[in-house]
Amino acid sequence: MRESTVPLVKELVLVGGGHAHALVLRRWGMAPVPGVRLTLVNPGPSAPYTGMLPGHVAGHYPRAALEIDLVRLARFAGARLILGAVDRIDPVARRVAVPGRAPLAYDLLSIDVGITSDMAGLPGFAEHAVAAKPLAGLADRWADFCAGTGAARIAVIGGGIAGVELAMAMAERMRLSGRASDVAVIDKGAVLARHPARARLMAAMEGYGIARIEGAAPARVTAGTVHLADGRSVEADLIVGAAGAVPHPWLATCGMEMRDGYMVVDAQLRSVSHPQIYGAGDCVYLSHAPRPKAGVFAVRAAPVLAWNLRADLVGAQRRRFKPQRDFLKLVSLGGKSALAEKGGVVFAGPLMWRWKDRIDQRFMDKLRELPPMPRTLPPSGAAKGVAQEMAGPAPCGGCGAKLGAGALTGILGGEPGDDAAVLMTGGARQVISTDHLRGFAEDPALVARVAAVHAMGDIWAMGARPQAALATVILPRMAPRMQGAWLDEIMVAARDVFAAEGVEVVGGHSSMGTELTLGFTVTGLLERDAVTLAGARPGDALILTKAIGTGVVLAGEMQMRATGAEVAATWAQMLMPQGTASAILSPVAHAMTDVTGFGLAGHLGNICAASGAGAEVDMTAVPLLTGAPRLSGLGVRSTLWAQNRTALAGRVEAADLPLTALIFDPQTAGGLLAAVPEARASALVDALREAGFDAARIGGITQDTVIRFA
Repeated sequence: MRESTVPLVKELVLVGGGHAHALVLRRWGMAPVPGVRLTLVNPGPSAPYTGMLPGHVAGHYPRAALEIDLVRLARFAGARLILGAVDRIDPVARRVAVPGRAPLAYDLLSIDVGITSDMAGLPGFAEHAVAAKPLAGLADRWADFCAGTGAARIAVIGGGIAGVELAMAMAERMRLSGRASDVAVIDKGAVLARHPARARLMAAMEGYGIARIEGAAPARVTAGTVHLADGRSVEADLIVGAAGAVPHPWLATCGMEMRDGYMVVDAQLRSVSHPQIYGAGDCVYLSHAPRPKAGVFAVRAAPVLAWNLRADLVGAQRRRFKPQRDFLKLVSLGGKSALAEKGGVVFAGPLMWRWKDRIDQRFMDKLRELPPMPRTLPPSGAAKGVAQEMAGPAPCGGCGAKLGAGALTGILGGEPGDDAAVLMTGGARQVISTDHLRGFAEDPALVARVAAVHAMGDIWAMGARPQAALATVILPRMAPRMQGAWLDEIMVAARDVFAAEGVEVVGGHSSMGTELTLGFTVTGLLERDAVTLAGARPGDALILTKAIGTGVVLAGEMQMRATGAEVAATWAQMLMPQGTASAILSPVAHAMTDVTGFGLAGHLGNICAASGAGAEVDMTAVPLLTGAPRLSGLGVRSTLWAQNRTALAGRVEAADLPLTALIFDPQTAGGLLAAVPEARASALVDALREAGFDAARIGGITQDTVIRFA
């Protein structure tokens, strides 16, 4: 979380991670507007740079080379990132609807969602084909297809430049892999009709032996076949739709002025009907200067869009967007050769490919090589030690921000007790626990969901069923009109998580502070004896229900060293409740805890100390989050890591390696760690995996008091 003493007074929401918005985020990170919360909403943690898609399909670039990492950009910009697909905008109420969460309020909105080639109106397409856009679906299907063997039959629906470029890229990839291919381009008219370089492109297609199926529209798609309206059929092992990319249907339902499904904007890139909404890229129609759909216009519009958004927020003069009348068009020809055309002048060859590659890499470098974020300097006249404390990395969020075991032991005395306190209420046994988190992300709803899962961890660890919750919410300073929307987002998210576990949120307290902090006090009902830290027996097997590594990934995200995919996978695991895992383990577990701030080693140490035993853990069996070993190897550490390791000095035997460093990594909403009878371990792991948990038998309990990680 980014700390600020400036109160929040405005909400700026960007819908879509297109090229223009990616560049807006970069500019915002270099010069943010104080008092504005910036939000980006996008279905995934990355967005493709479409200019390099044919090169990826042909095998010239790895997939990562053309993915714009939106998680990293959002961190650089200090923006909230919401992973979700917008399905409606209410321009009157100024609300954005994302399924599964409370509506997002905005003062200013910008839309850059591109277009789609998903041929929803073609029967059978969704079941038996894949659209060229969005990239993720095509990239996954193409990777699986390339892993196959034997002759490859490919059909590309759409004879425009996108379809032809894709067909040549696919033929090239098959050639490089030594597979015979039969590639066909299908178009209801003539392939590349009226294209100024049609003859040169046709020759390139013929060089690959690509067939042209012209003069008949596809009527339906079945498994392995495209059926045409004139009765012909084209058999194919892979069917790709690249015909007539169209606007996203939901845009037309939002009440803005549209043209053929595209949002109509003026010279300042504002909606002509709703001036609080901006737009850029392929999803808009430029009313003052209509242009064909091309990524170059989104890139050129980005500086004007960024300026005008800022101008509206601070009260400055807006600028006009003046797109060029013609632009350089570079078309990949399959191999490392390209065609360049502008104003009817055409050049082709390897030199043009190198030129295209240089342009593409220059664009991506802008988004990969972000300027270093300036460090906060200590105030003049600060006490000794302030500069040293501020020189280190910013404190982590989640459990990485908690106090270490040493500090707690000094206050509480002795070893930490069981996960929750047991109460006797009218003959019924209840447990009660409280927990809170410093915001690890700018999205309060995400933090609320994770905090709710995290707070129930102690209840599940003792084998109890959560009953009721009280919320504690600390919001950063903001305008009073914004407080209700923030609280609504938080409580809707938290109630969704609790309700799914049969828990009622019965009240709570809120206040304002310097940053977002969320917590819950949770009660639970014990229907059998509590599972405590004590009770582990020599010979017991140790089962862990979730992968470890949340601390290092969250720290890596703060340092912009974790990838978007790594962060998204970590968020997804933290959101996974453990009620089912508790129900599977608690009837047979001799001891159990949830792995949180003290890390795997610390929480296993608590079980061993309470049980008077030791443990041996096979590190190769411990499930690890994607990216955790890589980041650990780079030396990334959570704030609490050093204290966790120091607290276990002399009790833990482990090689000083990047992998074993993860045993001290603080976990947020971590898994359950249970000591169970060895004879039951295999069946329990199978049941947990069947229920969707990344569970593993990681070791066992021993007679001595040493904890060994090997």
